[in-house]
Amino acid sequence: MFVSGITVIALVTIYLKSRGHLEFINDSHIHDLAKFMFGISIFWTYLWFSQFMLIWYSNIPEEVTYFITRIEDYNILFFGMVAINFLFPLLILMNSDFKRVNWFVVTAGIFILLGHYLDIYVMVMPATVGESWFIGMPEIGSFMLFAGIFLLVIFNTISKAPLLAKGDPFIGESKHFHY
Repeated sequence: MFVSGITVIALVTIYLKSRGHLEFINDSHIHDLAKFMFGISIFWTYLWFSQFMLIWYSNIPEEVTYFITRIEDYNILFFGMVAINFLFPLLILMNSDFKRVNWFVVTAGIFILLGHYLDIYVMVMPATVGESWFIGMPEIGSFMLFAGIFLLVIFNTISKAPLLAKGDPFIGESKHFHY
């Protein structure tokens, strides 16, 4: 979930910079956020694969059924989730120059958020609906509802306070930050 948080921070930062509210943010700041997105995506893959391999190799029937259900009944979503959470951030954010281009970071961010939505979906749905899964209006509507509430709260909150910290001794260093 930490990678989703960093991704949302990067997306909101890029949006506010494009609207002229964060004029002191430069490409090096976006590059650092993209490095966090890349690094934590790779770390998520490491943790996910460690859990998968440990459960699969131990071959304990009570544990293996977790992955057997997901691989058999949710095959497309399961392997799609792994590909989206690992391959897309790896291929898009591996290049250091791509981390400075806003639309590359936004594209990677959208894929990361979609991949982690599928991750939660694949964790929850086999235990609740079994093999009769379907991504329909309830799933899309609930995602849109919570995304809308989140954006409403975030943009209302940041509109009430200055975006630049007052009295920060390192603000001058941050304004002239270059990688």
